[in-house]
Amino acid sequence: MTSTQENEAVVEPEADASSDTSKSVSSPSQQSYEVTEAELLDARLPREEVAEGWVRLFDGHTFFGWQISGEANFRVQDNAVVVDDGEKGLICTSTTWGDFELVLQFNADADTNSGVFVRTPLSPENPAEDCYEINIAPDDNPFPTGSIVQRQKVDAEAAGEQKPEQWREMKIIAEGQTVTVELDGKLVCQYEDPAKLQAHRIGLQHNSGRVAFRDIKIRPLGFKPMIDAELTQWKRYPEMEGEFTVNDDGQLHVDGGKTQLETLETYGDFFLRSDYRIDQPDMNSGIFFRCIPGDEMMGYECQINNDFKDQSRLSPVDCGTGGIFRRQDARVVAGENGTWATVVLQAYQNHIAAWVNGVQVSDWEDTRPPDENPRRGRRDQAGTIIIQGHDPTTDVLYRDMQISTVK
Repeated sequence: MTSTQENEAVVEPEADASSDTSKSVSSPSQQSYEVTEAELLDARLPREEVAEGWVRLFDGHTFFGWQISGEANFRVQDNAVVVDDGEKGLICTSTTWGDFELVLQFNADADTNSGVFVRTPLSPENPAEDCYEINIAPDDNPFPTGSIVQRQKVDAEAAGEQKPEQWREMKIIAEGQTVTVELDGKLVCQYEDPAKLQAHRIGLQHNSGRVAFRDIKIRPLGFKPMIDAELTQWKRYPEMEGEFTVNDDGQLHVDGGKTQLETLETYGDFFLRSDYRIDQPDMNSGIFFRCIPGDEMMGYECQINNDFKDQSRLSPVDCGTGGIFRRQDARVVAGENGTWATVVLQAYQNHIAAWVNGVQVSDWEDTRPPDENPRRGRRDQAGTIIIQGHDPTTDVLYRDMQISTVK
């Protein structure tokens, strides 16, 4: 492995072209953030958390995967998202989330007014209608910490005193029309919305005062298994060279030759998570999605390949696991050959993102003209999912593959 200085990437988030805001949208404070290979690898989650579906929204060093509306001084400081000045606004995920469990820690000054926004546009106009704003505010605020602004108030005693030196944990679960909030392990709010809000972003607010956020993790809900012993949800192509089998441990084995296994069902906007294992170098597979049904791997491709070059995991070979093949390389190779790793892939409208072992490695928006074939242009309509056998050397295992639609 080369030195930290040599294995260093500069992350400059792209400006958002979304039409859901009238305010200016920028990369975070027009700053770039340097991050080392070691820092990104250290941000990987423990195996038990990855197995439960958790990923990091914030890697502790960069705003990769985030976008800002307005002009507040959001910045990375001491592995936290910090803001204390500028106009009111949000820093939001570029990824859209529907049903999920979110946990984070926050630290706020005694008079700070901030909040965590869920199912929110970049610039919400009315928290009673277009988002859920889980407030961070003093006890004398009309909606103390943990309340859902304009929807449900939390008792000030339950919210607890806001202390500048104190880091507190907040858990938010949004599932269907129900939103629940916990503070430091205690349920403080449960709200039933008469009508479910559509899937949207997660946002951190600057309103007034200083606030910091760290250890921000999320997991999508509503996953359904995709693999059984008979592969009843899949179409085989016996005329192709390779072979797909399910072993006694329920693992899908992709063995040799250019081949594909295709879902019978089509999927448009979704989260897919899967464990994968590559034991030897120079192995290559992929998860294709929004494919033209019945065609040969004619879709977007989330690469499965743990190889890297120049002794740097910041330099993936052939796009890298979680990279979108021929569109955006993975920014770090976070999987290890010889052991199980987990990839989480999301496609929503024209935005695609992926995480490996909890670290976000890709964040890409397809701005090409529409086309039925994703190799030629942007495909928004649903398509099949295909597991690839790349060549005669392919020898890859998949297990616990699950999918959740986003609505």
